[in-house]
Amino acid sequence: MSELEFPHEWRAEVLAKQPLIAPARQFTYPRQVAGEEDALARGALLVMVHPARGGAFLATCALGFSNAAMPSGIWACPNPREMCAVAGGYCYVVDTGAPERATHVALKPVAEVVVLAEQGLLVFVGFHAMVAWGVDGMAWQTGRLSWEGIRVSGVEEGALLGFGWDMRTDREVGFSVDLKTGAHTGGGF
Repeated sequence: MSELEFPHEWRAEVLAKQPLIAPARQFTYPRQVAGEEDALARGALLVMVHPARGGAFLATCALGFSNAAMPSGIWACPNPREMCAVAGGYCYVVDTGAPERATHVALKPVAEVVVLAEQGLLVFVGFHAMVAWGVDGMAWQTGRLSWEGIRVSGVEEGALLGFGWDMRTDREVGFSVDLKTGAHTGGGF
């Protein structure tokens, strides 16, 4: 999947396998993080990135989960230098001008990516909460919205609307998230 609605200063392609001739610059994400030593053993999303300046590089993005229901693909970010790669629910935001600078978004897994171009946000939807990424990086993170599972239903009057599951009543409860602050009302938690 690719969502390139934001203007961007790079081009990229997802590769099916390692290139026969690898570029001189190669980066593996996540960096050495405690608890993620075996992340690459699950597989990886391989992305050949061609930034506006500097040579091409290969981004090897470790899969969070090998379940096909978890999203994988690339998205343009509100900052035109940044590229978002989601690999099996693990989300990496890479500065294509300086690929050694990358952020592994702490939300695990990212179950859906919502592009809100008009609001200048890329919203990462998890099972319990959401994170928004803006032109200057992480814009906000919601509190817990659900016991397990979030369904986004739309945007209305500066708010992201959706539903979160409430374990006590075994039903979905509506919520509203302010797109400027991430503050929410409602939800199933």
